[in-house]
Amino acid sequence: MLIKDILINNAKLIQGAENQKLTEISIDTRTIKRGETYLGIKGERFDGSSFYEEALKKGASTCILNKDFIKEEVLKRYPKANIIEVSDTKEYLKSLAKKKRETINIPIIAVTGSVGKTTTKNMIASVLASTYKVKKTKGNLNTDIGLCLTILSLKNEEFLVLEMAMDKFGEIRELTNIAKPNIGVITNIGTAHIGSLGSRENILKAKLEILEGLNGPLIINNDNDLLYDWYNKVDLDKPIITYGIENTSDYQALNIAYNNEGSSYTLNNNLVKLNVLGKHFIYNSLVTLIIADLFHVPKENVLKVLNNLETEANRMELIKKNYTIINDTYNASYDSIYYALEVLSFFKGVKVACLGDILELGDYSEDIHRQIGSLITKFKIDYLVTVGNASKYINEEAIKNGFNPNNCVNFLSNKEAISYINNIKNKTTILVKASHAMNFKEIVDSL
Repeated sequence: MLIKDILINNAKLIQGAENQKLTEISIDTRTIKRGETYLGIKGERFDGSSFYEEALKKGASTCILNKDFIKEEVLKRYPKANIIEVSDTKEYLKSLAKKKRETINIPIIAVTGSVGKTTTKNMIASVLASTYKVKKTKGNLNTDIGLCLTILSLKNEEFLVLEMAMDKFGEIRELTNIAKPNIGVITNIGTAHIGSLGSRENILKAKLEILEGLNGPLIINNDNDLLYDWYNKVDLDKPIITYGIENTSDYQALNIAYNNEGSSYTLNNNLVKLNVLGKHFIYNSLVTLIIADLFHVPKENVLKVLNNLETEANRMELIKKNYTIINDTYNASYDSIYYALEVLSFFKGVKVACLGDILELGDYSEDIHRQIGSLITKFKIDYLVTVGNASKYINEEAIKNGFNPNNCVNFLSNKEAISYINNIKNKTTILVKASHAMNFKEIVDSL
């Protein structure tokens, strides 16, 4: 797009030339590269528009700014820079992404769900990339700003894989109406953000907002109780493709097995091997196999990619020394802790679960932490180490269910947990997991 093409919604070109090309957009002066476009976003603590001279010093060719930040003396110092003024940079960014979307004629895949979004997105992108050029959401830039920047960064790719997150009603609706995806994926409906939405039923309702902008099939986890019930009642004008392990589904994993090298299962008489452990990865891979079939990715390419997945940082990452750490510190929910404990149970020898508070649960916090406590004996954990005020309920429930109280401790600091685990860690397997804000990476790094 040229500068003249982006002068929408009353945007004004204060300085510069209309026939120059709009370059890659950055919202961070710390990482902006020479020749890129800087867009100043207003945040909770400051307005990024106030840092535009820093972007110009680093070689930004264009700046898109909120009103009242442009200074005449700065324009004089950078006479070749394109300076555009808008009434609200965030809303302008959304309008720009919508405009770009109108020109895109490649398949767009949107992934949402309570857990597993990022892993599923990355699996899909990796498999498609074995045959096509693919653009995907970077990291977990899965809210409105990240989604818009991803769409605007599209060049000559043949597929776009987007991740969509939310913590309240209306957010997925906005994202899907910007992206207009051709394929939607809902990985599950869990308890993440239940504190703000009030119930799992409301979380389902919020995730289903993806349908409003969807122009194609919806892929759902048929083993998730709420999605299963919804699917069996709904009369939808779009095709629904199901996947699962327990319930009969369009894509159903059978003959599941685990060993030290990872997981395996059969699908339509094909053996699928994953070099990662856990039922949740099997669910994620089933989505990938559906996408691969829809777009005719050669089966040998798919199976090779799935058997050589790179573990994402802080997500079920195995660290092996004289003991093994399962680093799953990225975030936590009831569902993800369930699957992580299940993986821990596969290991031989002494098993230690180091768990911390799950945040953003509101009035449901005690109940969900107690539900986790009831899992400890089910998965035959030897030591339970928890950190945080809410995590004490995990301990209480575990002991109530017969767990040895001598091997069950609750601390208020990571430092205390580290000291305790250091005394028992040799020849053990230690799962380390909590909400991101609990900073359990500190525990992993110390161990």
